[in-house]
Amino acid sequence: MSADGPLKVSTKSNPNAVAGALAASLRERGSAELQAVGAGAINQAIKAVAIARNYLKAAGVDIVCVPAFITVAISDNERTGISLVVERRHARHTDEEATILESTTQIDGTAVPE
Repeated sequence: MSADGPLKVSTKSNPNAVAGALAASLRERGSAELQAVGAGAINQAIKAVAIARNYLKAAGVDIVCVPAFITVAISDNERTGISLVVERRHARHTDEEATILESTTQIDGTAVPE
């Protein structure tokens, strides 16, 4: 995902350290990928995403996480793991903008008031 490849998370990974690396990658590139195999590693990866979200909140940045199954080769064995693609979340609409959007329909890709 990133130029340096995915961040590999293990059961022994410190979630605060992973969160710091994740936040730095998100600041630089806008997205990052975490990979984890096993329940303990996946737990650490999810905690890191939550901690990184708190780190980034102070800068007004919110994130979204998209999980997917992956197959990883470990010591000549294939294991199923989880990939977490983390990206900056686009700004939400204000209540006023949401009301306007709800009252429109799409015609040929153009929003037209009802």
